[in-house]
Amino acid sequence: MNRKIALITGASRGLGKNAALHLVAQGIDIIGTYNSRADEAQALVAEIESLGGRAVMLQLDVARSESFSAFASEVAKVLHSHFECEGFDFLVNNAGIGLHANFVDTTVEQFDQLVNIQFKGPFFLTQSLLPLLNDGGRIINISSGLTRFSLPGHSAYAAMKGAMEVLTRYQAKELGARNIAVNILAPGAIETDFGGGAVRDNPGLNTLVANNTALGRAGLPDDIGAAIALLLAPGSQWINGQRIEASGGMFL
Repeated sequence: MNRKIALITGASRGLGKNAALHLVAQGIDIIGTYNSRADEAQALVAEIESLGGRAVMLQLDVARSESFSAFASEVAKVLHSHFECEGFDFLVNNAGIGLHANFVDTTVEQFDQLVNIQFKGPFFLTQSLLPLLNDGGRIINISSGLTRFSLPGHSAYAAMKGAMEVLTRYQAKELGARNIAVNILAPGAIETDFGGGAVRDNPGLNTLVANNTALGRAGLPDDIGAAIALLLAPGSQWINGQRIEASGGMFL
């Protein structure tokens, strides 16, 4: 029986790496992308292979939508040469950056960078990869708890994630004819190096998060990797067009 394959953007570190390891534990092989850290990418390949899985890491800058056609061709070649198949099963649009800037201080350059990475990137990358995504596959986009609750300094970032939530519903509607389910996962505050590692490394911020979360702590990478694996597990196919928040009950 052929193993399923997940393509995860931004898989070399943080939540993308954690998701890859959780999926490998479910018997899913990985095509991951990295932007600049080839060493981290190859370290993940070695770790996945040590667990009995297969993985290939490809360089991709999700801000450069003009490169997506060539990237899709590269994915097709990898599917054929490394996995002996013509398509993959799951797409996780995970790659992204953070920005902390008040609305009145956000620059055009910052805004455009967020558009390119957080919205335009996953929009057109998904479009470019659709011919390789198997019928009956699934797409997971990544949002943020900041689309539900509002914290100063995140207006532009949250607006991009809000756009992704709307896009998710349209993708679910339009791709339903191919039996492709599309959902969006919204993490709460997680202890990673995202945003400079503030939640992980700032004790005051970590305590603030814990005190405002029903389960009494900040999130961990395993909380999100496990949630992604759950949404891609057998039996979850009927979940479609949904925003699913994994925040431990933050700001309820």
